[in-house]
Amino acid sequence: MAMTAAARVMTDELPTLQKLREAVEGALEGKQEAVELALVALLARGHLLIEDVPGVGKTTLARALARAVGGDLRRVQFTSDLLPSDVLGVSVYDQRTSEFVLRHGPVFANVLLADEINRASPRTQSALLEAMNEGQVSLDGQTIPLPDPFFVIATQNPQDFAGTFPLPESQLDRFLVRVRIGYPPPSVETRLLLDGQTDTAKDVPVVLEPAKLVALQREVHRVTLDGALANYLQALIQATRSAPSLSLGASPRGAIALANAARARALLRGRHYCIADDVHDLAVPVLAHRVRLSSHTDGFLPTRDEAETTVREITARVPVPL
Repeated sequence: MAMTAAARVMTDELPTLQKLREAVEGALEGKQEAVELALVALLARGHLLIEDVPGVGKTTLARALARAVGGDLRRVQFTSDLLPSDVLGVSVYDQRTSEFVLRHGPVFANVLLADEINRASPRTQSALLEAMNEGQVSLDGQTIPLPDPFFVIATQNPQDFAGTFPLPESQLDRFLVRVRIGYPPPSVETRLLLDGQTDTAKDVPVVLEPAKLVALQREVHRVTLDGALANYLQALIQATRSAPSLSLGASPRGAIALANAARARALLRGRHYCIADDVHDLAVPVLAHRVRLSSHTDGFLPTRDEAETTVREITARVPVPL
């Protein structure tokens, strides 16, 4: 069978995607899975939440990814006294013109690194909702589009750390995937000790230009997800809604997110079609932060391990199409 035009384009892009993966992995050795999930979020036009303890490379992964795609990077350190205007921007009075001038905040960038996002108040956290969902912000009665591509990489410490505010469900639902990095392999950690180099992200080469990234993101939507896989994906979503262990299952947005992530993973691996493994393997990082355990109906969010274990058990029970 002759290769379709879409398949030919995707095959041609494979070397570029491989270079992108290698560039980011060079800054975060031994963490291929975390890097792949980050790239899936990027290609699927989603956003990335990195949750782990301090000092394991959350910011390194974010900076490496931003450098590799060659876009404008802005970093905001979220703290308890950070205001929405510190992120979005504010109108200031210009004495020379006797007019108010809108000063754009750091959200006007291709890549926004929201460092320790759960240290900010819920009011400041919610300032990103419109930006993440619609690629625009509303300021002083104006609706202003954000640069394209626009990608939020947020890092957060575990919820039981002092001085943190749990992200509400509406905020978590805007993140396509949640990633845990974990400690490096002993051999990699030993090499870091011998090299004495802590800033591995600064040497990451620029692999893509923003316009090229947008083109690749468009290719994701041309990846085929057939009817059988769509039914399998919907069965997974339905299983989260009917599971006794969950009081809140995945939303339709969660289902669409899983489909887009599966397409992005297929493209990243050089395929113009999805397979069952794309859906199965991404169910936990895409869905676990979107559900609520029945034992947590009093307003407390489940811990990461509890939610992931529950989604993993549900995924194991849903038959995979042959």
